[in-house]
Amino acid sequence: MLAAPASAQTPADRVDTALVLAVDVSGSVDATRYALQMEGIASAFEDSEVQRAIFSGPRGALLVILVNWSHKPEVAIPWTIIASRDDAVNFAARVRSAPRTADDFTCMAGMLQLVADKVLLLAPLQADRWVVDVSGDGRDNCNPRTAVDSLRDSLVNLDVTINGLPILEGTEAATIEQWYADHVIGGPASFLLPAAGYRDFGRAIRRKFILEISGRTLRSSS
Repeated sequence: MLAAPASAQTPADRVDTALVLAVDVSGSVDATRYALQMEGIASAFEDSEVQRAIFSGPRGALLVILVNWSHKPEVAIPWTIIASRDDAVNFAARVRSAPRTADDFTCMAGMLQLVADKVLLLAPLQADRWVVDVSGDGRDNCNPRTAVDSLRDSLVNLDVTINGLPILEGTEAATIEQWYADHVIGGPASFLLPAAGYRDFGRAIRRKFILEISGRTLRSSS
């Protein structure tokens, strides 16, 4: 396994990327599907290529937070700095035991509002890049006061990148990828990377992390 270079120094006030992991835990996500998502995220942080992407940046560090969202978004794991292999492995362990709060509805707008109003503002360090990684299997169905598109645009205006990982399983499998493309992703070098169902989530999130953390896009990596 890869360790952070001995010469890496994490500045007291800055990391390469601040990454918000926003994971759908609405009614369509049963216990098995939730476990597949958490295991996919945890395994990615234990992966040597993902760690290499984290440690090879100019600052050799990542700031990450896990937000579960359904009817009401909640922070499952607060902002955590990843600057060594041990940091990554410890974060993976926390992901596997992360508490879940779920509801029937898929309120993506509420999640984006929380990210804009609290999550980003409470980050303990500055970052060269700010990325919100949204995954889920359905569109917003909460009739929000402020539309998903508008909240996305507000974040993009703050130089935040929003990337999408639509999960192509369930009643919206045929349409959710296009909905994410039209309403969710935006900002510098934003991209969409779908998972072909929950059992493909681990593969998709690993590749997505490598691209996001390294600052590359699907086009530049192909």
